[in-house]
Amino acid sequence: MNGFTKKSVGTLTLGEKLGKLRSDRRISLSEASRATKIQVKYLEYLEAGAYEKMPADVYVKGFLRNYSEFLGIDEKILVKLYEKERGIKDNLERGKKAEKGSLPAGKEKINISPFVITPRVIATTVVLLLIFGGFFYLYREVGSFASAPRLVILSPDKNYSTDGNSVEVSGITDRDAKIFINEQPVLVNDEGKFRENLTVQSGTNTVTIRAVNRFEKVAVETLTIQSTYAEPRENPSAGDNPEDDQPAQTENSQKLEMEIQVDPGPVWVSVETDGNLVFSGTMLSGTTQTFQAENKIVVNSGKGKATFIKFNGKDIGALSDSSGAVRKREFNKDTK
Repeated sequence: MNGFTKKSVGTLTLGEKLGKLRSDRRISLSEASRATKIQVKYLEYLEAGAYEKMPADVYVKGFLRNYSEFLGIDEKILVKLYEKERGIKDNLERGKKAEKGSLPAGKEKINISPFVITPRVIATTVVLLLIFGGFFYLYREVGSFASAPRLVILSPDKNYSTDGNSVEVSGITDRDAKIFINEQPVLVNDEGKFRENLTVQSGTNTVTIRAVNRFEKVAVETLTIQSTYAEPRENPSAGDNPEDDQPAQTENSQKLEMEIQVDPGPVWVSVETDGNLVFSGTMLSGTTQTFQAENKIVVNSGKGKATFIKFNGKDIGALSDSSGAVRKREFNKDTK
């Protein structure tokens, strides 16, 4: 023995990378097929490395570009890895064929290619590529017009349970699509990703996410959220030890306290306490949020008439008499 230990160094193939990326995002093959318009069998062939079952290279590279856009990764990496693996397989196949048809020793087979590259061939190839590119563009546009936008919910699960009163909803859609959560518009970034905090009430909450593309095609997903959240009692230790409670009551009386309730919902609400943003999200119908501050509380609401305030124990009522948005409504120690 020479004292060296052999180690095998493995790297992921293209199929293994695609399978891992899809698995990490908790996306099934059928969901990926619907979103990318690639048949399930071709996605399975790609992940299995069965390139001999795939159509021509130009179609495979188109599939990889669509798939990379859907998974949110650089398409050049996938295409380059495909070309490398396809080249290796082709070389192996040629080697096997050469072994089967090998000539006797001393004789070599001379291959003369009938294909000669000329300026005319190059010009014809460029024209054909332009024509094919035009047809491919039209195909994608017609496909976008005829099909609904993709809508993949990353979190939470369709049937989700929590002991809190807040849930983050996130997902991916087409870059030109609009997202509505319970008919409340939600911001979509340039990559088609969206994220929104929802305030839920105790019990069963139904959340409907709707994606609408520029051709007015719609995709809908519905979530069921079970919450066991219990509102804290205003004075949980009352009657147990009045003397121990007295200092806490004196301290709390110096703070500003606000309770916000939405009805009917959903309503987008943001709250700042003493200049710090402490909440920004969508509150569903009947839900309540409580806030405290030392000096001031600033409230923004998408629907002033549906946002009700209780400030320092006093019922203020709705933020506004109109159903429009209310911005920078301030509550401080002088507010009555």
